[in-house]
Amino acid sequence: MSYFALAAIELTLLGLLSGIAGTLIVLRRRSFFAVALSHATFPGGVVFAIAGWNLLLGQALFAVVLVLVMTALARVPGQGRQVASGIVLAFGFALGTLLTSLNPGLGVPVDALLVGSPLAVTPTDIGITAIVLLVTLVVAATYGRRMLFHTFDPTGFRAAGYRQWPVELVVTAIITAAVVVAMPAVGAILGVAVLIGPAAAARVLAPRVEWVPPIAAALGVAGGLVGLWISREFSVAAGGAIGLTMAGLFLVALIISSGLRGANRLRARETRKVRYREGDQIDVGGSA
Repeated sequence: MSYFALAAIELTLLGLLSGIAGTLIVLRRRSFFAVALSHATFPGGVVFAIAGWNLLLGQALFAVVLVLVMTALARVPGQGRQVASGIVLAFGFALGTLLTSLNPGLGVPVDALLVGSPLAVTPTDIGITAIVLLVTLVVAATYGRRMLFHTFDPTGFRAAGYRQWPVELVVTAIITAAVVVAMPAVGAILGVAVLIGPAAAARVLAPRVEWVPPIAAALGVAGGLVGLWISREFSVAAGGAIGLTMAGLFLVALIISSGLRGANRLRARETRKVRYREGDQIDVGGSA
């Protein structure tokens, strides 16, 4: 199978994954958490590269450590989740840069850890992404309603007798796994764009929240494949082309949504005018 076909399969899987993981990130406002996590796992890949082990495994293990650290920091009085994410982001990225500078002859494409390389994904990467997608679908089918309930009404969720920590654990695990498996294709910097971009665009376009996941998945697949095609046709960096395509999809969604809202407002005004004129006619007829 050609490298282009492998890249297309990987991006398709990531696009489908964005329908679930990206939706959770957007609806639960975890964007900065996802960004911090993707950047801060950078040293995990470097450490495992130095040891001659699998980079993705290093990033995954380091991601688990970072999630625990962020959880602990978020509980410090006077702090919060955003502050904890910022601290971990700075620490992880700085540590990765330091380790890279101390090992100039590492022989590992460190840039690929940051911006990814869709055309360099392996069947192993695709297999891991497929497993994460399958597990995520099963978890979403099992706990989807409960996660949505907790997302939009945490007070009612607690009042109904549910525990919060299992839902938080499941959501964090899904986001973490999605961020990690996206790194070989689009790296630490652009990985979040592949997950958040389609979901953010879907949130703008969807008439109801139930429509967000399927629309996000469709936009994720389309954006990934279009970006890959642009990269091949115009000989530009694949990761950058995909990231810009996702951003473009969001801007188009905003324009479409603004246009629809404007048309709806205009239609509503016209309807009110018609009803007002009809009311005047009725009043005149009644007076006569």
